[in-house]
Amino acid sequence: MKQTVKVIKTQSDYDAAIARLSLLMSRECTPGSTEEQEQDLLSLLIDSYENIKSEAELPTPIEAILFLMDQQDLTQKDLVPYIGSLPKVSEVLSGKRPLSLRMIRNLHAGLKIPAEILIRGNVDDAIDLSVEPSYNYAKFPLQEMLERHCFPEFNGGIAKAKDYAEDLVRKFMKGIQIELASPALLRAPLHQAGAKIMDEYALLVWRICVLKKARAQKMAARYKKGAITSEWLRDLAKLSRFETGPKLAQEFLSDNGIALVIEKHFAKTYLDGAAMLDEDRPIIGLTLRHDRVDNFWFALMHELIHVDKHLSAKKLFIADNLDDKTRVSTEEDEADAGAREALVPAREWNASNAKSEKSLDSVNALANKLRIHPAIVAGRVRYEANNWRILTGLVGSKDDVLRHF
Repeated sequence: MKQTVKVIKTQSDYDAAIARLSLLMSRECTPGSTEEQEQDLLSLLIDSYENIKSEAELPTPIEAILFLMDQQDLTQKDLVPYIGSLPKVSEVLSGKRPLSLRMIRNLHAGLKIPAEILIRGNVDDAIDLSVEPSYNYAKFPLQEMLERHCFPEFNGGIAKAKDYAEDLVRKFMKGIQIELASPALLRAPLHQAGAKIMDEYALLVWRICVLKKARAQKMAARYKKGAITSEWLRDLAKLSRFETGPKLAQEFLSDNGIALVIEKHFAKTYLDGAAMLDEDRPIIGLTLRHDRVDNFWFALMHELIHVDKHLSAKKLFIADNLDDKTRVSTEEDEADAGAREALVPAREWNASNAKSEKSLDSVNALANKLRIHPAIVAGRVRYEANNWRILTGLVGSKDDVLRHF
C-alpha cells in the first residue's frame, strides 16, 4: 500500500510519523528508493515539529525569573543587582518594563537563566550572550543621539536611554556591516589641534548617520575609478558661481556615482568632513562646521582627492579636521594641494594681482576669470596671508551653504 507523507500538525500525527519512521528504519531500504526518500522526508518533518513544540514549551523570560525566585526563595530585592533599582524590578516582573540587554546579560551570568529563554521575544534575538559586547555602550553620545532622532521608535528621556543603551545602539547600527562600525578601524591618531582627543564613539555614530543618509540617496550612475580628473574637478568648481552651487555639486557627484551627505558633527569630533567607501560606492560627508562658501568648496575638493587617491579596501574611512595645523601626512598634504589646485590653479594664482594686492577688485577679477565664486578666491587670499580678518565681506556668513540642504 502506498504511504502518504503529510505535514505533522498534531500529537497523533507525530506519533504516527514516529511509528512509520521506526518501521522504515528497521528495513534495509535500497538507496534512491521511494522508501528511502520517505524516510528522509519523515525525519525532516519530525525534526521541524519537535523544534516548534520545544519553542512553544519554553517559558517566557518573566516566567523563568519567577520560577527561579520560587525555587531559590529569592525576593525582589535579590534581583536589584541584576535589574537595577527595586522599582525597576517591580516594573519588569509586572510586565510594565521590558528586559534590557544589560539586564539579560546580568541575569544570564548571575542567575544562570538560559540565554534562549531570556532573549526570547527580544528584537535582537540573535545575540550571543557568551560573547562580550563589542562596545562600551555607556560611551555612546546618547543625549545627542536622542536629540537628533537616532532612535525614532524610542519614547523616553536620557535616563531610560542609558538603561537601554545597548538595545538602542544595536538597533541603530542594524544593517551596518560590523567591520564598518568597529572602533578597531578608528585607531588612526585621534588627537586634534590643541591636544584635543577625538571621541571615537561620537565619530562612529556620525559615520553611521552619514552612511544611512547615503544609502537613502538614489545614485544616477555607478562610480568608475579614475573618473576624478583635474578637468573634472575644475568643471565641478565652476558650479560654485551659481546661487545653488552646493546643491548642484551634490547632483554632479550623484551623476558620477558619489554620494554627498551633509551631517552636523557630534560634540568632541572636531570634524569638517570625511571620505568613506560603502562597498564600491564613495561617500563624502561634510559637517559644515564652518558654514561658509569657501570652506564648503575646499572641504569638498579635499575629500574628493581622498576618494580618488587614498580610499581602498584597506582604508575605508578618512576623517578630517581641516583646522588642525598639526596634522602631518603625505595623504593630507596631497589632498590639501589637490583641493587648492582644483579651485585656484597655481599658475593662475601666481599670475594674479589677488596674490599681492589682496583687494576686492583683484579677487573679483580672478574669480571671474576662473568662473568660480569670489568667496573661494577670498578664502585663498586669507589662507596665504594667514589673516582671517580681511575680505570678510566676500567669504560669506553663517548658513550660506546649509540652507541649500
